[in-house]
Amino acid sequence: MRRQNLAVVLGTIAGQGPLTGLSRADVAGLTGLTRAAVSSLVDELIGRGALTEAETAPSGRVGRPGRALAVSDRGPAGLGLEVGVTHLGACVVDLRGEPRVWRRVEQANAGRPAGEVLAEVAALGAEAQAEAAGLGLRVEGRVLAVPGVVPSAEPGLVEHAPNLGWHAVRPADHWPDPDAVPEPENEANLGALAEYWQAEHDAETFVHVSAEAGIGAALIVDGQLFRGARGFAGELGHIPVHPDGLPCPCGSRGCLEQYAGEAAVLREAGLAGAGDPVALLAERAGAGDPAALRALDRAGRALGLALASAVNLIDPDALVLGGAYAELADWLLPAVRAELAARVTVRPWPPGALRPSALGRRGALLGAALLTTRQLIADPTRLPLA
Repeated sequence: MRRQNLAVVLGTIAGQGPLTGLSRADVAGLTGLTRAAVSSLVDELIGRGALTEAETAPSGRVGRPGRALAVSDRGPAGLGLEVGVTHLGACVVDLRGEPRVWRRVEQANAGRPAGEVLAEVAALGAEAQAEAAGLGLRVEGRVLAVPGVVPSAEPGLVEHAPNLGWHAVRPADHWPDPDAVPEPENEANLGALAEYWQAEHDAETFVHVSAEAGIGAALIVDGQLFRGARGFAGELGHIPVHPDGLPCPCGSRGCLEQYAGEAAVLREAGLAGAGDPVALLAERAGAGDPAALRALDRAGRALGLALASAVNLIDPDALVLGGAYAELADWLLPAVRAELAARVTVRPWPPGALRPSALGRRGALLGAALLTTRQLIADPTRLPLA
């Protein structure tokens, strides 16, 4: 019961933003807990480093100055890590959800031994953690974003990450520090969660689709991540958009990934092998390059075909283009909207319900870090007492 009440108090204060101005009496009124209980819980949360309390400016009223509670910008923090096909990343956020350390290293990871890649992302995470310590932050949770399937029934297992060449990989088997092993999670799921937690819109049910080497999608339903029966939900990239089309490494034909995946678009635009191909593709499209515009139009139409099926099946509030798609949205959106208008005919579908994410390629890594702090706020007893 005390653990639950600690979470209620911390969640109430965290939900007010970084400058809450809430007093202990305010928290008691919002939570329904007694003032005595709130006072005891607040003292413990301060002792765990989760809250700070400071005198507010004089109000002009007689009596002692008020004291305002706020989530601490020092002390407990979360570490997000990411293994992408072409990069590694590390991010530290404080309990307010503010990114305080951000690192991204461009690196080709496809086909390399999983142990080597995991050792390198662990080293990058250690560097980020050391930098965070200099800011007065201590990492209390870790999540690793991967472009692969993480089954619900087997926590800690990356069952299949085809674009990395990973099969049945457990990060714990390769992590250099057994006391600091991160929890793996699908990068598309984390991108969707970051969008829900940080974006300024009121969609409670939406499809988030993003692209790197492959295409990942995630579904938020009534504010909750939908994983499917076994954690395999979101394989939008393997929806056939041309049933007799190009062969796909998954064994099927005509999959969306073969027409709107990053590799397919770059190949069509003649940009395969470029240093930052997404940025170069956007530059070429902005300059009116015919090959780039043709490749993006083709990708947008294929993406629209798949998303029309998702809209007709799920009836979401919105569709969000994340990852590389967000950076290419100016050229993808017209073709996607044309397909949606032609194929979503059983319900109204406003064009504005399709939009790019403001997080872009930052979404998965930010989501990994935010998930750790959300877990800490949901169970403050995980935080050590000072």
